[in-house]
Amino acid sequence: MSRLNGGFRYQARADAVITPCRVLDYLCSRYRHSSGAQWRARLEGGRIEVDGAVATAATMLRRGQLLVWNRPPWHEPAVPLSFAVLHEDGDLVAVAKPSGLPTVPAGGFLEHTLMARVRRRYPGAAPAHRLGRGTSGIVLFARSARARAALAAAWRAHLIEKVYHALIDGTPRRHSFSIDTPIGTIRFPRLGAVHAARSDGKPSLSHVRLLERRGRTSLVEVTIESGRPHQIRIHLAAAGFPLSGDRFYAPGGLPRPATDALPGDTGYALHAARLRFCHPADGRQMTLECLPPPLLRPRG
Repeated sequence: MSRLNGGFRYQARADAVITPCRVLDYLCSRYRHSSGAQWRARLEGGRIEVDGAVATAATMLRRGQLLVWNRPPWHEPAVPLSFAVLHEDGDLVAVAKPSGLPTVPAGGFLEHTLMARVRRRYPGAAPAHRLGRGTSGIVLFARSARARAALAAAWRAHLIEKVYHALIDGTPRRHSFSIDTPIGTIRFPRLGAVHAARSDGKPSLSHVRLLERRGRTSLVEVTIESGRPHQIRIHLAAAGFPLSGDRFYAPGGLPRPATDALPGDTGYALHAARLRFCHPADGRQMTLECLPPPLLRPRG
């Protein structure tokens, strides 16, 4: 078993509070990854604070107050922890993330994340974007304030080209096509809400090119102009070609009925193969590439 991590102090503003309510009620409705009994036990153990004071189940919470959960050390799930450096300079570091390693802390992951591992070698490095846990490939980190600002602006302006390889179920009839299904959040009992195809969601655009037909599956290249959460998985599923092995998104771009899977589960085949952008220091064109795993390489 892995060693215990150092625990963590989770902080959040209670901005979702409309009228004053009990802390226990707010935690149960807002953070559904834990049961009501678990939140009550944390409150009784003195691990929840409101504006710096230890809270009880009956403590009233008001909009804007600072809510803190002092989570004790825990054993994190075992995941691949290695990464390869693809590029580094004073402003940037680009690494190859393995499938299975989360990019940033979430859920049960804190130290078993790409961000934590990269910061051991490059203190203060901040991920400029993120890949889903099951996605492998290029992740870009900013090492300076100017790099963080420049990359954030470039992402908002859609000036960064992101190219992926994906294995999908089915065979598209067209060699190339685009998907513009809007993406938004929908209710999902286990998490409260998840991202999925939604007619009134945010505009999203993906361009798909068929690389190889493989019987019941196909290898495709996907270039995304927007960067919505789980965009490629949702878009390909919405087009009728969900990623092979994706246990969460079904054709149509919605969660599979009665699924016990979560969006962060692995099993699908998706790889960030190329990233093209202007360097934040001198504006020179940068093209970074990461060789896909064998399953996601053309066989011809």
